[in-house]
Amino acid sequence: MIRIRGYIGELPVDLSVELDDQDWAQLARQLPLSANSQAAQASTEAGSDRLWLGAQQLLREAGRMEGPQLLAELQALSGSAQAGKRLLVRLRHSAQVSVQSGADSPIYSWINEAL
Repeated sequence: MIRIRGYIGELPVDLSVELDDQDWAQLARQLPLSANSQAAQASTEAGSDRLWLGAQQLLREAGRMEGPQLLAELQALSGSAQAGKRLLVRLRHSAQVSVQSGADSPIYSWINEAL
């Protein structure tokens, strides 16, 4: 929340502006990036690439895994539930992964590249 107090001419002003996370993110996108934030963004992108490669390796080694188990493994790999879910969605849409309906949950399978 941002609170602005002061005067406009002789009129007193007391204004409160509430921003949610999405509003703050949109505001941050409009600000120019400093050298430090550009380095942090590059570091974050490199970290997400490592997570993506790790997620692929996890499913490749397992060969086949049920959705809830795979999600738990991805959350452990990434360190957060949100990042684990993003990796799961990315795997679902990957050309190397087949997703089939199981009895209770989807089954993710790694498709062999040498077919």
